[in-house]
Amino acid sequence: MDKSPKTLPLVGPLVFFEAVARTGSFTQAAEELYLTQSAVSKQIKKLEDNLGFPLFTRKHRGVALTEPGRMLYDGVQPALDSFRDTVQKVRNWHDQDAFSILCTHAVAHYYLFPRLAHFQQRFPHITVNVVASNLLTPSSCLNHDFAILYGDGDWPGLSGVKLFDEEVYPICAPDHPVGHIHTLDDLLAQPLIQLDTAGWNCMNWNDWLRYYDREFKPGNKVITYNQVTLAMQAAEQGLGIALGWEFMARQMIDKGAVKQLEQFSLKTGRADYLVHPSKARQSEACRVFQDWLLSDIAAGIA
Repeated sequence: MDKSPKTLPLVGPLVFFEAVARTGSFTQAAEELYLTQSAVSKQIKKLEDNLGFPLFTRKHRGVALTEPGRMLYDGVQPALDSFRDTVQKVRNWHDQDAFSILCTHAVAHYYLFPRLAHFQQRFPHITVNVVASNLLTPSSCLNHDFAILYGDGDWPGLSGVKLFDEEVYPICAPDHPVGHIHTLDDLLAQPLIQLDTAGWNCMNWNDWLRYYDREFKPGNKVITYNQVTLAMQAAEQGLGIALGWEFMARQMIDKGAVKQLEQFSLKTGRADYLVHPSKARQSEACRVFQDWLLSDIAAGIA
């Protein structure tokens, strides 16, 4: 394989390409990059001219990847993520009062953000860099000071402490009628909000029902989302019943935004862990954060 720079396309346009491919829209990519749609289009045209073939097909709303475009995206997206992670790691090393923490979008939104407000009030001199990705793997955790990782707690190259056991139960809007829901058959007759977990490690109705030796058979009353955040928000908006995780849904329940179907609460035997690279030397900021987070959990502070 020729590894000389001349065989590579222009690196700059690849950033624009990744944004358009991920969002499926020149407009959304432009907004994300704080540029005009015209500027993004020019960069994509430059990349397509450099490669010699089209990367997108234009649709009525947005764009779709061509087959070569899909192949390029599958290679470029993780490479750019790795590059961003490495840059952040170097920045954190230079700044001992900063650290990065990797987690899924839902964990960042429902669990981490509410707590970081308390942390920043107590330790205003420490900078926290939150990196959210659903493509979270043990190997990707090695590029960050911390990660919140779900599983059995045994990952090569990572050390960690258990934050909380996994408990999953159905949630729905406060005004959703649940008085007649007593059995799994009653539950399955309801409009369910399904989670598309293709490509990442997360429980959906298929997995949840296996614990009860039942099979999930999607019908006309199933809505599917590819993000936990979207599924839980859909439940809050009254679109059906979704799965909620105790550590993420508890604040919504306490505020009255959703209600829990307690009779179907499931403890899976797995847990979420705060992990860090075993061989990395932790900074004082990292030690402060870990001690604070564990104390926060023990005290039950939301």
